[in-house]
Amino acid sequence: MENQLLIGDKMPEMQVKTTHGEMNIPKDFEGKWFVLFSHPADFTPVCTTEFVAFQKRYEEFEKLNTELIGLSIDQVFSHIKWVEWINDEIGEEIKFPVIADDRGKVADKLGLVAPNKGTNTVRGVYIVDPKGVIRAILLYPQELGRNMDEIVRMIKGFQVNEKEGVAIPANWPNNELLKDRVIIEPASDEKTAKERLKEYDCYDWWFCHKELDQ
Repeated sequence: MENQLLIGDKMPEMQVKTTHGEMNIPKDFEGKWFVLFSHPADFTPVCTTEFVAFQKRYEEFEKLNTELIGLSIDQVFSHIKWVEWINDEIGEEIKFPVIADDRGKVADKLGLVAPNKGTNTVRGVYIVDPKGVIRAILLYPQELGRNMDEIVRMIKGFQVNEKEGVAIPANWPNNELLKDRVIIEPASDEKTAKERLKEYDCYDWWFCHKELDQ
C-alpha cells in the first residue's frame, strides 16, 4: 500500500476504467463534489443494498452538486452484468460509474484493500470537494452496510461550512441542544468574546450559535 491518504490531502490523479468508459479522477469532477466509494465485491447482498441505496439518493446528490463513483477489484464485465442484474431484478437503474480495478492498483493507492481478505476492498468512502481536496474518509467493515443519510448529511454540512464559515453540531440538523442551528467559531480575544455574547445566542463566550442564513 502506498502512503496513506489523509483528510486535507489532494485526491491523487488517476486514469481509471469504468462502466462509463475511461475517466480521469479528480479532473473529470472538477468544480463538483464527489463521493468515491469502494465495495468488497459484485454480486454480494450487502453491496447490492448499498448500490440501490446510493441510486435512490442519486438525484439528491446531484442537487448538492455531487457525483458518485463506485470501485471494487473486479473486471468491467462483472460490473456491467451486476448493474444489469440490479436493473432487471430490483428495478433500479444504476446511473453512476463504477471503477473496474481488476489489478487492485487504484484500491491500493487509496488504501482501500481489506486486510486478510485477499483481493477484496473495504467499504470505504472518500468525500472530495470541488478543488479535489479530500474532506472526509469513512471505513466500514464488510459485514456492515453504509448509512446514506450520514453521507448526505456530511456533504450538506461541508457546504454550509464553506458558505457560512460555521461549525456543524452533532446529529445536525436534529441536534439535541441546538436543533438545526449552527455553531459560531469561538472568539480568539476578549473584545470579540464580549461582542459575540451581545450578537448571538450563547451558552458562554466560547459556545455561541445561530440560525442558518436563508
